Amino acid sequence: MSQVIPESELIINPDGSIYHLNLKPEHLAGSILAVGDPDRVAKISKHFDKIEYQGGKREFITHTGTFRGKRISVISTGMGTDNIEIFMTELDALVNVDLETRIPKKTHTVLEIVRVGTSGSMQEDIPIDSLLASTHAVGLDSLMTFYSLDHTLFETNLMEQVRNELKLPFTPYCVTGSARLIKKLGKELMSGITVTCPGFFAPQGRKVRLEPAIPGIIHTLSSIQADGNRLSNFEMETAGYYAMGRLLGHEVLSLNAIIGNRISQTFSKNPDLIVENLILHALNNF
Repeated sequence: MSQVIPESELIINPDGSIYHLNLKPEHLAGSILAVGDPDRVAKISKHFDKIEYQGGKREFITHTGTFRGKRISVISTGMGTDNIEIFMTELDALVNVDLETRIPKKTHTVLEIVRVGTSGSMQEDIPIDSLLASTHAVGLDSLMTFYSLDHTLFETNLMEQVRNELKLPFTPYCVTGSARLIKKLGKELMSGITVTCPGFFAPQGRKVRLEPAIPGIIHTLSSIQADGNRLSNFEMETAGYYAMGRLLGHEVLSLNAIIGNRISQTFSKNPDLIVENLILHALNNF
């Protein structure tokens, strides 16, 4: 028999909702669009046929409704893989733990989770205003230091290559996205290997007043080849999604609106339009 999860390990609010997301199981659809910006939730749910639930806590805002008859939840996460760990763990608990008894369910429920976010290109021929699906993600953060994550040979080789090229004091992690969701939502989009950075400035090679410890990090990453595959773009969450999805047994895909190109040093003149294009693509193909 499964053991009861202690109150201190899985916190439930007095109203029966899960601690950070402030959701009850009935509030959550099996298909989820995840965004970083809380303001982007309404930009997606405005396309719904109807909205049945709206709620939130801190940066985690949820709208659940239907689009062309399909039940979908849109949830914001804020930025960074630390938030993604909270988000993914609590989503999983909502469907795979009985919150009243605190006992994991015998039957595992698989969620479909699609990130709809912005990203920067690290290849000159991946232009601004393009849309890209992440086949893999490389995490430059330390989240997987605290979990036991298995890797394929391709993933392990790429992890080691990135570590050696950047001369990192730790080994990054690499995880493949959902093949089923790539087939479903990646059609007509560019594809590539996404690098997840643990910050916006120095971890992405930007200098304001502080000098980055790894000069030219984006140019170094852009030159890496793995079995003929390039590192294509960078952002701050995808690797966390893919790693937690693998560990928890969920189908996860990251879709990226390319709003900047660090090689050509260009930025989109209308980033809201390209994000709207990505939203419509995700809704129409989910």
